[in-house]
Amino acid sequence: MVQSQAEDVDGYLAEVPEERREALTRLRELCRGELQGFTEVMAYGMPAYERDGIGEIAFASQKQYISFYLLRNDVREAFAERLAGQDMGKGCLRFRKPEKIDFRLLRDLLRATVAGAGKVC
Repeated sequence: MVQSQAEDVDGYLAEVPEERREALTRLRELCRGELQGFTEVMAYGMPAYERDGIGEIAFASQKQYISFYLLRNDVREAFAERLAGQDMGKGCLRFRKPEKIDFRLLRDLLRATVAGAGKVC
């Protein structure tokens, strides 16, 4: 997906390919449920979750995969063992198929993000 021009996350989700919409909606619900004290925004054309004006989590529907951006270095380091088998870039997990999203892992990453405030990459 080319960077979205949607003004809000509802608009973003309306634009994503239908075969990804359910998974992305579920991911949004997970973020909204776990990220207490965070604000949902659109940043860089994708849904993002900020604490005190700083983005710590985001997700996006890319051309080849769904990306989950984990922008906290300390959380990535704490979960290094569980993340080792994942398709991961510097700050994002990539899921090539919606049915391959590990929502339990994402929930645990979100909970760890809420639990403390570390440096954002």
